[in-house]
Amino acid sequence: MSHKHKVIIEKVFAHPIATNIDWKKLEHALEHFGAEIEISNSNRAKIILRDKEIVIGLPHHGHEIADKAEVTQLRHFLEEVKLTPDTI
Repeated sequence: MSHKHKVIIEKVFAHPIATNIDWKKLEHALEHFGAEIEISNSNRAKIILRDKEIVIGLPHHGHEIADKAEVTQLRHFLEEVKLTPDTI
């Protein structure tokens, strides 16, 4: 397992909520752990992992997810599919 993938997952679970998560790094980390990701024309990402799915909005400017609600939603999804810093 790559340390850089674990670091980006840890960032999703950081307190206080991180508002500078690089989308491309997160995308690569999620794919490393088995996720399938589909990007829509409306700049949304459908993430499918372990028979669960979530749709989150992607950053319009820059490369970082800065919306706390999106990060919180992603955190809950990762907890549900048991992909947390403690389980990696």
